[in-house]
Amino acid sequence: MTKVLLTGGSGFIAAHILDVLLEHGHSVVTTVRSEEKANKIREAYPKTPKEKLDFVIVKDIAQEGAFDEAVKIEGLEAVLHTASPFHFNVTDTQKDLIDPAVIGTTGILKAIKKNAPSVKRVVITSSFASILTASKGPSWSDHTYSELDWNPITIEEAVQNPANGYRASKTFAEKAAWNFVKTEKPNFTISTICPPLVFGPIVHYLNSLDALNTSNQRVRNFITGQAKKEIPDTGTFIWVDVRDLALAHVKAIEVPQAADKRFFITAGYFSNKEVVEIIRKNFPEYETELPGKDVKGGDYPEGGQAGLYKYDNSRVKNVLGIEFTPLEKSIVDLVKSLKAVGA
Repeated sequence: MTKVLLTGGSGFIAAHILDVLLEHGHSVVTTVRSEEKANKIREAYPKTPKEKLDFVIVKDIAQEGAFDEAVKIEGLEAVLHTASPFHFNVTDTQKDLIDPAVIGTTGILKAIKKNAPSVKRVVITSSFASILTASKGPSWSDHTYSELDWNPITIEEAVQNPANGYRASKTFAEKAAWNFVKTEKPNFTISTICPPLVFGPIVHYLNSLDALNTSNQRVRNFITGQAKKEIPDTGTFIWVDVRDLALAHVKAIEVPQAADKRFFITAGYFSNKEVVEIIRKNFPEYETELPGKDVKGGDYPEGGQAGLYKYDNSRVKNVLGIEFTPLEKSIVDLVKSLKAVGA
């Protein structure tokens, strides 16, 4: 049983991490941006006492010193840092995406080093975006992505468009974290977790349909008739279920061998067309909203999965013991959760 600080507690991934932490018997303090967000989470755990679940407000993670007070928790042993900007509604890439991600990550590491000497383990949510070489596209079939890969994106490329900006923010923030450990030599270890698209059920007390994570938005769009004429390109052809991702974060503070390691977590391949067919098979009530069977788009490239880049997810399986949720279960559980909030 460990005392854990979870940042970004009202996020999609963090909400599932909170579930796993409490199930595993840990005591959690979670950062939120407002008292209103704290109350929503409190209401979802009515039987959990304050000593097992408490809150601290951090209004803006990108401010210098944002976490200085938040980490001053007696007996704090581990920090799970999930808070990061993620949206494409960006006007200034540097100011809206890159700076908050880098400052948020290095800021919390500085705060822990300065004010939380009892912390031994830090886990940071990164992304496949920090591994991917976007310019090679999905058909780089002779390459196998693993933890050894780093996105080669430059600051000049980063400011060209929001998608580049997002990938750069994740890459620069993760590199800054590893660099901090190398140069500052703190008394804690770090692990980073790098997921691609994240599917799986939304947590009803936090998500309105308008505030879905970007991966789940595409499923919402399918069941609300927004892709009837053409299925959009899949883009990133690999995915993971949010519950497996949450468990990986928690295992990374529980398993000693996870220290000082990067984890590339994926369950495998998927296509938008596959997702549509899973919904059609399991939810006939959405037939009139879904693209027809003969509608084009959203499929694998020529050559099917064999024509895609390869992936090596062996470290997550061997070190953290993660067994992956099948795509059909993930999508079915997601659609059920969307129906429950009125989709």
